[in-house]
Amino acid sequence: MAVNLYDAAYELEKVIRQSDEYKELKKMYDVVNADPSAKGLFDNFRHIQMNLQQKQMMGQEITQEEVNQAQKSVALVQQNPKIASLMQAEQRMGMIIGELNQVIMKPLEELYGKMQ
Repeated sequence: MAVNLYDAAYELEKVIRQSDEYKELKKMYDVVNADPSAKGLFDNFRHIQMNLQQKQMMGQEITQEEVNQAQKSVALVQQNPKIASLMQAEQRMGMIIGELNQVIMKPLEELYGKMQ
C-alpha cells in the first residue's frame, strides 16, 4: 500500500486549524484587526520587520537608523495589550510548528545524522 505524504500533511493542517493554540491566535489576530489603532501599529511593525528580513536575505547592510526604527516599533507594539497578546499567541504557535517540524524531520536526521 502506497503512503501519500500529502494526505498526511493536509490532515495535519486540519488538526492545526482545530487546535486551541491556532484558535487563540486567530482570535487575537481578529481583535487586533478590529481596532484601527492597533492594526495600524501592527501593520507598520510587520512592514519594518519584513523590510529588514528582505535586506538581510539579500546581503544588504542594515543601517543604524533602521535598527533604531525597528526598536521603536517593537517598543510601541509591546505597549499595546492587544498586540502583545497576539505576539504571545504567535510565539506559542511558532513553538508548536517548530516541534512538529522536529518530528517530521526525525527520519532524515536518523538517516543522515543531525545537521550541525
